[in-house]
Amino acid sequence: MRVLIVGSGGREHAIVWKLSKSPKIKKMYCAPGNAGIAELAECVEIQGEDIERICQFAVANKIDLAVIGPEVPLSLGIVDALEDKGIRTFGPNKKCAQLEASKAFTKKFLERHRIPTARYKEFTDRRKIEEDIGIFGYPMVIKADGLAAGKGVIIAETKEEAEKAIGEIMGDKVFGTAGDKIVVEEFLTGVEASMLCFVDENTIVPMESVQDYKRIFDGDKGPNTGGMGTYSPSLIFDGELQEKINNQILLPTLKGFQEDGLNFKGVLFVGLMIKDGEPKVIEFNNRFGDPETQVILVRLETDLLDIFEAVINNRLSEIKLKWSEKKAVCVVMAAGGYPGNYEKGDKIYGLEKVDKEVTVFHAGTVMKTSKQAGPSNDCYIATNGGRVLGTTAFGETHEEGRIKAYDNVKRITFNGAQYRKDIGLM
Repeated sequence: MRVLIVGSGGREHAIVWKLSKSPKIKKMYCAPGNAGIAELAECVEIQGEDIERICQFAVANKIDLAVIGPEVPLSLGIVDALEDKGIRTFGPNKKCAQLEASKAFTKKFLERHRIPTARYKEFTDRRKIEEDIGIFGYPMVIKADGLAAGKGVIIAETKEEAEKAIGEIMGDKVFGTAGDKIVVEEFLTGVEASMLCFVDENTIVPMESVQDYKRIFDGDKGPNTGGMGTYSPSLIFDGELQEKINNQILLPTLKGFQEDGLNFKGVLFVGLMIKDGEPKVIEFNNRFGDPETQVILVRLETDLLDIFEAVINNRLSEIKLKWSEKKAVCVVMAAGGYPGNYEKGDKIYGLEKVDKEVTVFHAGTVMKTSKQAGPSNDCYIATNGGRVLGTTAFGETHEEGRIKAYDNVKRITFNGAQYRKDIGLM
């Protein structure tokens, strides 16, 4: 089988890594990929948003299955376009992709189907939102409605911070057109966790639980990022909580998809806030999370290709997911300045020092040729994004996995590298 993965981050590296273990795959491509992915698949220089070229490549190279990683191509309708060309594709269509592409769309869905979530109100008029400022009290959750690379959520502690955030989103357009509409939500307290699910038109199957860390600094301080680390399984999950999530969130969501004519096929990422054992939905995403995928897929023992094909064929109910009992911890190393402005092109040192049983998933890396290269044309791996690497380790316990992950993170260096020191702690 010939497979094309679309994307270039740590999520896509983890997907490629897991698919590489399937005996059914003869050839893998990744568009555009990164330096880590290039060790397992042939990288092609096509951006995921260039849907026309992706389709042309898939047809010309007789791709049997395409797997879409990032949210932007999904929101642009890449699945619809590939399927129109006869390419079987894993991921939700454009209609379903609104669940991530529009916060307001999701909030209306949750409200309509009585799925527990925070109270909210949406605004397109800056004057109106400023009149209603603090409507749910403080802290005030302010979200750009559209896609903002995981950074479109601002938690304003005061009226002044809220006014500044509104001005940046609606006035300065720091998130572009994603900020044409703002969703204001009630601030939820508790422990944040994630539940990823495989979904076809008839079935929703939760994966193992995950806990992630969105803020840039230790102790959940500083601005939101795309994710600074994660571990699985989450320490807050037990059988009672899982049953509540299934009955109050997952099954009503599947029923809601069916009632609304959303023929969802792919991965549904459910962001949760857990307080006093009660779950509420923070957000929906339409794809594997990043870096949640890194700890999920290292624990998955079922052939990922079999799962993808079952979802596409509406036969997910026939697949039994099998998981390792081991615990996994992923620590993200980011460029200095992230999630704000940051430098690219810094040489990464120490990757060869990492233990063989530890997997370093590349998120923002590129292969470069040394300017002082001689006849051997020496190459090196350099930074090429805000989140650069995700060091993922196994352990019999969470603490063992955590110690291994951090021990190996310390062996890797690049200019300005930053990472949280509290991943894997409650």
